Amino acid sequence: MPEGAKVWPLIGQERPVAWLEQSLKQGRVSHAYLFLGPPHVGKTSLAVCLAQALNCQNPVSPCGQCTSCRRIADGKHADVQIIKLLKDPKDGKDAQEISIEQIKDLQRDASLPPYEGSHKVFIITEAERLSPEASNRLLKTLEEPPPHVAIILLASAEERLLTTVVSRCHRLDLRPVPARQLEKALIEREGMGAELAKRLAHLATGCPGLVLSPETRKNLLEERPRRLADFLKLDGAGNVERFNFAAKLAERFSKQRASVEDELRLWLGWWRDLLLTKAGLKDSVVNIDLGTELEGRVQALSLSQISGFLSNLGQAVRQLEQNANPRLVLEVLMLNLPRLSLAQERR
Repeated sequence: MPEGAKVWPLIGQERPVAWLEQSLKQGRVSHAYLFLGPPHVGKTSLAVCLAQALNCQNPVSPCGQCTSCRRIADGKHADVQIIKLLKDPKDGKDAQEISIEQIKDLQRDASLPPYEGSHKVFIITEAERLSPEASNRLLKTLEEPPPHVAIILLASAEERLLTTVVSRCHRLDLRPVPARQLEKALIEREGMGAELAKRLAHLATGCPGLVLSPETRKNLLEERPRRLADFLKLDGAGNVERFNFAAKLAERFSKQRASVEDELRLWLGWWRDLLLTKAGLKDSVVNIDLGTELEGRVQALSLSQISGFLSNLGQAVRQLEQNANPRLVLEVLMLNLPRLSLAQERR
């Protein structure tokens, strides 16, 4: 493990951590970074660690113990800001985009000198959701960055970012963490039993953020089976039930977009497991605790049905990312969902 990974408290990501550590030692701090990787893989954690390293009060940084490091970790440091999607104060719905007003605020703050540290750091989460106006406004700051300012963009989909924005950032890719490495970290860092650690490491699909807190663990161990069960009931349901389900999900999408996107990723994982089980690759299955359910459905579905719906599901996710009509997308998806009873009859 690189020396830097011992200081930066992340699971995995040795390569980007080592690169950042080396660039900091050599004084080659970029004015803009782009951290790319799937949700919950550690992009925000790495960005916070970089903000700590840039403002740490000790020689070995980030120490995690000095006043500056602790204040950044607690979200209380005056020179470190996280820009994210906001909620509408009137109806509580998630905003669809990061607005130009938010970027204007960033620019005003960036023009001022640091208040309590040596660097101002702006972390933009879900940067692919910058509005076109916000992206173009941000581009001006990236082209002429103020001194002692670092802007860190976090994104899961590079293709949804302006190419001119990407070209002005130093890009670091964060890869999913191997299950064995994550399992070992859960045992050693969290004091977790081997059986539970193995189960959670598989369910995390390489994304440590899904298993590092009691809340997210509960979601995987308790909420995940319930949410999957609600979806699986639709296999034998009629169109009325399916369309009602799509309508409710579309309504929730307008208020809690991230929650619905997580649910769709859950469905993708389930249908991927069906495909792997059908192909005899059970060792790569994520939902290892639902093996009996997987086997039963694999027997009732053909390979073409599984691969076909997996493709439809992936297309629906991409359409929603491109702001297509959520109800229409989800209704079409429900129509394409194989009916288990019909699949059994064909067999």
